Amino acid sequence: VMNDIITTMFNRKFMEELFKPQDLYSKKALRTVYDRLAHASIMRLNQASMDKLYDLMTMAFKYQVLLCPRPRDILLVTFNHLDAIKDFISDSPGILNQVDETFRRLIETYNCLSDGEFQLIRQTLLIFFQDMHIRVSIFLKDKVQNSNGRFVLPISGPVPWGTEVPGLIRIFNHKGVEVKRTEFTTAGNYVTPQREGSFELYGDRVLKLGTNMYSVTRPVETHMSGSSKNLASQAKENIAPNPLAKEELNLLARLLGGLDIQKPAGGETGFRLNLFTTDEEEEHAAQTRPEELSYKVINIEATQEPGRRAELSRILGELDVAEPRPGSAEKGEDLLALMDGL
Repeated sequence: VMNDIITTMFNRKFMEELFKPQDLYSKKALRTVYDRLAHASIMRLNQASMDKLYDLMTMAFKYQVLLCPRPRDILLVTFNHLDAIKDFISDSPGILNQVDETFRRLIETYNCLSDGEFQLIRQTLLIFFQDMHIRVSIFLKDKVQNSNGRFVLPISGPVPWGTEVPGLIRIFNHKGVEVKRTEFTTAGNYVTPQREGSFELYGDRVLKLGTNMYSVTRPVETHMSGSSKNLASQAKENIAPNPLAKEELNLLARLLGGLDIQKPAGGETGFRLNLFTTDEEEEHAAQTRPEELSYKVINIEATQEPGRRAELSRILGELDVAEPRPGSAEKGEDLLALMDGL
């Protein structure tokens, strides 16, 4: 299962799509891609378990980005993720080479960026996650998350690499010469970091954000912040990702390029993963999930409306888009269709 998921995630064409300069994905698009990756193997999750897995992933990543000592350390967090993935497939040289290739591409693309550009990346990610305040028991027990789902920023520990421990004020004259020093007492217990984390293919990252937070065995649950609303029963098993989400995301691709989308093969068997203690608990979670956190997708039937189709044709006529040759459409012309072909 791990090999199948990692092979799909680090497929070369898929990575090429991700590394293309582009706007940040919408929440709906990210969830759809995540569904497709989670179901890239014979493993299947129903809607409640899939929601819980996605909530854990988003809140853990938000925590890592929020607590990075400096914006550039986002890259170290990503390297910690990849180091852990490489441990999963250490006995599969072919898949390991896929991950290493992505590793080298990350180094080539991001190592040269300035601190200001990393700060822009960090702020963009935090804006994306700013409305997500889902409580996770592992964070609540470690006192890094409040009961309202907001994270606690530490006031002690190592300061960012390249900075000094706070407590000293230097005063300079107009010639740039230091003329006075004053000290003040800080509320936290800060220390100077011993060394900087490695940004190479192999090395000690130093930073622990992005490493396995389940290394200590303990129960993990997610709880929705705020009052839960009663919803209609959604306990039917989700044996495949929601096809409506894919159709909505692929609509523009079909209009702009005549994308030939392959229908998923049916009848595939597999095993179901339940992230709850019992099936009853999973069913209850599906029924009580707040409606604003549901990832329902509305299908756009634009091709059945003559007026809208004429308007879209007019807009497309104003765009300088080369018409693709008949039969030239391939699997992978957009991200989700590409994952169908893996």
